[in-house]
Amino acid sequence: MREDGKLDYLELPATDMAAHKAFYAQAFGWSFQDYGPDYAAFNEGLDGGFTPDAMTPKPLPILYAHDLEAMQAKVEAAGGAITHAIFAFPGGRRFHFRDPSGNDLAVWSEK
Repeated sequence: MREDGKLDYLELPATDMAAHKAFYAQAFGWSFQDYGPDYAAFNEGLDGGFTPDAMTPKPLPILYAHDLEAMQAKVEAAGGAITHAIFAFPGGRRFHFRDPSGNDLAVWSEK
């Protein structure tokens, strides 16, 4: 069961999707679920995905929330800066934020 505020997913940038997938498959035996030509998901101890998306220029830890709007309010009240407002994607919705030390993270929900 997913829990609020817990690490749930990790997105990693991939400038060459085929080379990225080949490396992780050969080195670690990973397998992938492709979601179009620009996204490959993995489930290798922690769910995650590779993306060439400019919104993910470095590794992006993604936390979970049952109530996305309430979690965004908590992030803002604690001093986090919203860098990408809530948006929909296949499978749910999420927002991105920067913590007080400048780390970029995201929070997602199925709803």
